[in-house]
Amino acid sequence: MRHAHWNNLPSGGDLFGELHLAQIAAGTAPKGSLFPGLAACAAGSAAAAWLSDHYGFPIILLGLLVGLSLNFISANDATHRGLDFASRTFLRLGIVVLGLQVTFAQIAVLGPVPFGALLVVMALTMGAGLLGARIAGQSPYAGLLAGGATAICGASAALALYGVIGKQRLSQAQFALTLVGISLASALAMTIYPLLAGEFGLGDKQAGFLIGASIHDVAQAIGGGYAFSDAAGASATIVKLARVALLAPVVALVSLLLKPEKSGDTRFWRRLALPWFIVAFLAVVTLNSVLSVPETARGWALTGSKALLLLAVTATAMRTRLDLLLEMGWRATVPVALATLTSFAVALAFALTLI
Repeated sequence: MRHAHWNNLPSGGDLFGELHLAQIAAGTAPKGSLFPGLAACAAGSAAAAWLSDHYGFPIILLGLLVGLSLNFISANDATHRGLDFASRTFLRLGIVVLGLQVTFAQIAVLGPVPFGALLVVMALTMGAGLLGARIAGQSPYAGLLAGGATAICGASAALALYGVIGKQRLSQAQFALTLVGISLASALAMTIYPLLAGEFGLGDKQAGFLIGASIHDVAQAIGGGYAFSDAAGASATIVKLARVALLAPVVALVSLLLKPEKSGDTRFWRRLALPWFIVAFLAVVTLNSVLSVPETARGWALTGSKALLLLAVTATAMRTRLDLLLEMGWRATVPVALATLTSFAVALAFALTLI
């Protein structure tokens, strides 16, 4: 039997992946490969996990900070597909798995009063976005986009609303700036809101309502809740997912208020369907409500969900482009800023008085 010589193997001495990096530099790596982005995301998340384990800081918060510090990695186009995959797919899978922590009995505990308070928070937030656009001399469509994205679920809502508003009414540059502003505001909120909730002396349920009702993106809302406590994280998840479930009726309402850009275009109705991961989350919650899931399985599911959310937060932070804020000017950020402040103030008022 012949023995293969080590030096004849194509990557026998490729201890640190130089051949793969050389392929990327030479343009011979597979186009659209997930590996570069996922590898960068995994490395950042592992660093965040190590820091959290050794210094006791919230792991989701550290994932955000590490991701922002590694933002320069996204300058390489080869990382985009992997980072986008992690920020979207891992986030959605993390939410689905998190369904094993929630039952319909817990959702019923939210009650009509907190749900009504949530509707008021969302309505005033959208109104603040419109007001901010008027104060800054921006298009009302920019205010509608900023207020709606802040009120519902961040970037996902912005994409759905922009599909209804259309390129003819709002420029792509303003849309891109809104996405950057939403991502930055949500990242800062995830860092600051749990600390402010502690300063105001809020309990787990109050903090969960405040964080779930005011932080924009799903990953940051859930991460912020768990940064306060596990109980607050579960409460924030329920409140946040209630906002996400309202995406379809809000988009439908906006479409009714705006005349369609093209007559006979029925593709809008496809956007009214709930996202698949929300449907899957509800299916898992139903399963968890009907069957008795062992505590060991719940524990592993919670750990897996946090790991997926950590990867999603790290990837999202790596893809955040802060330079567009400087290029567009401060006036274009007023709608997002005012909507963000309004959502926090109103949610805090309800958390202190009703929850």
